[in-house]
Amino acid sequence: MRASPRFKAILAAVLLCGPSYFAAPHASAAIPFRFGAYAAGPLDGITDVPGVEVANLTKIAGTSVRTGATAILPDADPWDHKVAAAALTFNGNGEMTGTHWINESGYLEEPIVLTDTLDVGLADDGVVSWDIAHHPEMGRRDDVPLPVVAECDDQLLDDIAGRYVTPNDVVRLLDSVKPGQFARGSVGAGTGMKAFGFKAGIGSASRVLPKGLGGYTVGVLVNDNTGAPRNQLTIDGVRVGEGLGGAYRMKFPKRIPLHGRMRSGSIIIVVATNAPVDSRQLRAIALRAGLGMGRTGLTSDVGSGDLFLAFSTGYVYDRTGDFRIAPPHNHVTENADVLDALYRATAEATQAAIYDALFNAKTMTGRNGVTVYGLPVARVMRMLRAARALR
Repeated sequence: MRASPRFKAILAAVLLCGPSYFAAPHASAAIPFRFGAYAAGPLDGITDVPGVEVANLTKIAGTSVRTGATAILPDADPWDHKVAAAALTFNGNGEMTGTHWINESGYLEEPIVLTDTLDVGLADDGVVSWDIAHHPEMGRRDDVPLPVVAECDDQLLDDIAGRYVTPNDVVRLLDSVKPGQFARGSVGAGTGMKAFGFKAGIGSASRVLPKGLGGYTVGVLVNDNTGAPRNQLTIDGVRVGEGLGGAYRMKFPKRIPLHGRMRSGSIIIVVATNAPVDSRQLRAIALRAGLGMGRTGLTSDVGSGDLFLAFSTGYVYDRTGDFRIAPPHNHVTENADVLDALYRATAEATQAAIYDALFNAKTMTGRNGVTVYGLPVARVMRMLRAARALR
């Protein structure tokens, strides 16, 4: 009996898959399946890395306000306890402020705030106000801060020109960061975002190395607003986008040209680890986020702002006063096996974080009556289970 074209497509996809299983995940897990070589942390999010805290500010009002901001605090006081860091431009049609100094100094001394493109300046203002409130000598007897604010363009669903994220919003956001679980999907900076033609936004995941490789944790948070064609969407090796065909297409009540950055989209990827690694090694780790991104079907178009930032809470520069900074007390790991494991964990966690954004985001209607549908999770899970049955 000849195999059908659909059977052949599923079988080909299965041959590309890595280890995977569909057993019930942790109660706090974000996606309903597991894959890859490493276990997820208990929260399956960036806050599995000790010291990292997150908060979301979501703004939904009327028919056109669909925006917000997300904050990541690398430790309780990054100004006085600066974490090793590196920033990377995968494709540069976007903005992440403060990265020149990060790459020059080798550390991060600010909270990270994600928001929409036209609210970068307002968010920057809010970060400065929050910084000064915590360190009143900034700009007087102390140095001046260089905020780290990254953006994606949410104008398809949001009246982005209204600039609804205010400096005071960002101050309140930073005051509300906390450890533990946090909301994903159409929240915070991800409120108005989409990916592969589906609703997307904030996603997060983590991977934990075996004890023999240090037991370190890698956590990733993404704001996914990518514009890749639907047929490129690949989940755990299965060409889900092709299988969904023309169903759940975005709905446009009137003709709206998709142009430039709105068409190509963007993604911000933040990688955290507690492994003792420096800026040089963190740049290499950030590069591997691009591999995880590629496994989902993303290719990074000309109009895409795909910007990565990696930091380590396990390699900290402490301020000692009078503008002096003490080097970390511990040594960086030069163990190639540990570094290779960190690379693999970063790729896996990035891949999972992008899936997380898609699985958690819900259908949304916004500006001009445009509707972006959420990923049909039940249908996707049937496709993944069918592929698994053939393994």
